Formats: sequence, C-alpha cells, structure tokens
Amino acid sequence: MVRRADSEAPGAGGAARPGKVLVHVPSGEVVSSYEVLERRLRELGWERYLNDPCLLQFHQRSTVHLISVPRDFARLKLVHMHDVVVKTRNVFQVRDA
Repeated sequence: MVRRADSEAPGAGGAARPGKVLVHVPSGEVVSSYEVLERRLRELGWERYLNDPCLLQFHQRSTVHLISVPRDFARLKLVHMHDVVVKTRNVFQVRDA
C-alpha cells in the first residue's frame, strides 16, 4: 500500500515540504541520513552501487529494482522518498513529521 502525501506544490519538482519524513516502519525510526537509509536497506538485501558521482544507488540482486537518490541528503525530495516506499513495500512510509 502506498499513501500519497499531498506536499508537492505545482512546479516544485517533488520537493518535500518540511514536515514530511521517511520512516522505517518496523522500528519507527525516522530516516535522518543516508547512513540510516543504507543500514535499513542492507537489512533487506539491498546493495550499494558506487559508480555515479551524483547519485547514491541501491539494488537487489534478486530484482531489477534500482533506488536512486541524490548524493546530498539535503536534496532528498518527496519523489525519492516515494521511490523507496514503492520498492520496499510495507517497510518504509512517508509520514508527517
């Protein structure tokens, strides 16, 4: 199940408004850095690609899915959060802070 968070303003390019956070559902932990995100993704069998200077990319060997996020955590947008949610069903959610 994917919930739509209505924080995208037209023309905002998917920027997350303050107040939207990515949450690891089983633990309730807010993803506050890429270290947290990578740790949680590794627990699910995701691996990190190291070949793009602009993006952090994660993939699972058992699927064709690829999660791509900007290398700078401050540039993480709502569209990136939803990409994580869709590709890790029932593990992450976008919530109001």
